[in-house]
Amino acid sequence: MQSTSRFNAMLKKSGLVSGLTLGATFAAWAVAGGGGGGSLPVPTTLNDFALPGTQPGGLDKNHPMVGADSCASCHGFYDSMHDPYSTWSASMMGQSMRDPVFLAALTIANQDADFAGALCLRCHSPSGFLEDRYLPTDGSNLNDTVDLQGVGCNFCHRMVDPVYEPGVSPMVDQGIINMLGADAPTVAQTHSAAFIVDPMDRRRGPYDEGPNFFYHEWQQSPFHQESQMCATCHDVSNPIFTAQPDGTYTLNDLDAAHPTGNVYETFPEQRTYSEWLMSDFAQGPVAIGDRYETQLNAVSSCQDCHMPELESPACLFEDARPDYSTHSFSGANNWVLNAIRNLNPNDFVTGLLPELVDQAIERTEEMMRDASDMELSIVEGNLNVRIINQTGHKLPTGYPEGRRMWINVLFFDAGDNVIAEHGAYDENTAELTTVDTKVYEMKIGLDAAIAAMTGLPEGESFHLTLANKVFKDNRIPPRGFTNANFEAIQAAPIAYSYDDGQYWDDTQFVIPSGAVRAEAKVRYQLTSKEYIEFLRDENTTNTLGQEIYDQWVINGKSPVMDMDMGEIAIVLPCPADLTGDGNLDFFDISAFLSAFTSMDPAADFTSDGMFNFFDVSAFLNAFNNGCP
Repeated sequence: MQSTSRFNAMLKKSGLVSGLTLGATFAAWAVAGGGGGGSLPVPTTLNDFALPGTQPGGLDKNHPMVGADSCASCHGFYDSMHDPYSTWSASMMGQSMRDPVFLAALTIANQDADFAGALCLRCHSPSGFLEDRYLPTDGSNLNDTVDLQGVGCNFCHRMVDPVYEPGVSPMVDQGIINMLGADAPTVAQTHSAAFIVDPMDRRRGPYDEGPNFFYHEWQQSPFHQESQMCATCHDVSNPIFTAQPDGTYTLNDLDAAHPTGNVYETFPEQRTYSEWLMSDFAQGPVAIGDRYETQLNAVSSCQDCHMPELESPACLFEDARPDYSTHSFSGANNWVLNAIRNLNPNDFVTGLLPELVDQAIERTEEMMRDASDMELSIVEGNLNVRIINQTGHKLPTGYPEGRRMWINVLFFDAGDNVIAEHGAYDENTAELTTVDTKVYEMKIGLDAAIAAMTGLPEGESFHLTLANKVFKDNRIPPRGFTNANFEAIQAAPIAYSYDDGQYWDDTQFVIPSGAVRAEAKVRYQLTSKEYIEFLRDENTTNTLGQEIYDQWVINGKSPVMDMDMGEIAIVLPCPADLTGDGNLDFFDISAFLSAFTSMDPAADFTSDGMFNFFDVSAFLNAFNNGCP
């Protein structure tokens, strides 16, 4: 891990302080406002963001990370729909360090807390982190040939399972883990890119390449088909905060790593892997029908959906494999690849050829349509919209900032005119009407203590690095959800509730008078107007906030995806049909008289709480008018 002496040297070199001790730095911050009036940035150090695993400089100097272009000669350009290089290059994995939304957020992270970018860069540019090019933590020292390729081929295929399994794991892995000593992470510490990487360029994958394979050194690794591998970067925590018994999160003593590094004792930014871990999918294959472009009828691991299996060659020089896993890594990002192309116009450097981007966006939109089902019904005179989560994690999941899913409903009269709308979205202004619908999202922010320290307002906030409280989380859980299990992984619903076993959600809308038909949609947006304006307005360091705002505008203001669409005819029950058999006859009159005599609310036709002549008149009027 990063030493205090190294931090002191870096601090002095950066010009942030001149000869001050760390204690004096913290004291100066507190006097300036950290303990009362508020002050930014928080004087965190590299030690505050330190995590176990392979550390900077931990690779063999004769085996540096190599660029994806060296892999492309064998693994690319022969089938742009499926080959590993083409699909990876047009994924957010392959563009994670060119992502302009990330770069704008990285700037604000560094503004909010010193060296906070170190935590971000180890996920988005692992080669830059491992080869000690991640300082300064704004990414300005990263190189073009490897680091800006984001989560590259060489990194993933040199990853080591943190749990050595004799007879299963490659034999060399035990020695690698032992060499790390105290830096060897436990399973509970492999969040937020606390990874183990082979210091030698021994490339791992799930297949046995056989004794005659001579293209590069290889090791067979079952780990590469396990969801635990994905946990490395898809359970994301802020280690400067520690969970307390009362459910709050307090700032650690500065200049020290988190006391345990346990994922569930840090502040939860994302819990995608843990959500899967507590779902039915983790227990065994779940039948999902014709979804996610896979040839499998039932899925279990992250890879089953995000690297769907099909019959295809994995290399230019081999026949098709029956269970090749594509490297498309489709998720929920439907516009940022186009922004990256605009800002990095050399397609042969980025790998973002126009047809590859179009294919990637089509895969993304298909995945989002596959992620949910919608059912419409009339319940007690209201329109009920049920959304069913068909994923192995919350819906939506992942990065919480700016992403949202909501219900849009239109009611039509007999002339096919819209007479009411819920969840209206204005394509021109990118403004969503939220007061009359349900928006599924996670909202984090600052509690009173952190607000006082920093001078920022208490409450919901996009200041991700400083957020230490979840204010809202009504995202729909997956199959197998229980409140106890999700509370244990810091992913319990907040300001909302779901019953154990529930992986759907119902929302009812009052049907307006005269409505004969309703249309409903489940809509999703990656980047809200509120978040993109935050990135633009809060940036006091560079122009990256304005640049991404401009790209957001150019690219349709984060186009809304329609995940589900449906319509339903509205036939309201006849109020005089008290027997519910669809007929008006003597039995309904008898039922009314019985209810009227016993003062049953069913006979209160005027809904005034009284039983009198007016109720009799209203019933007879409804009876005479007949059922529709």
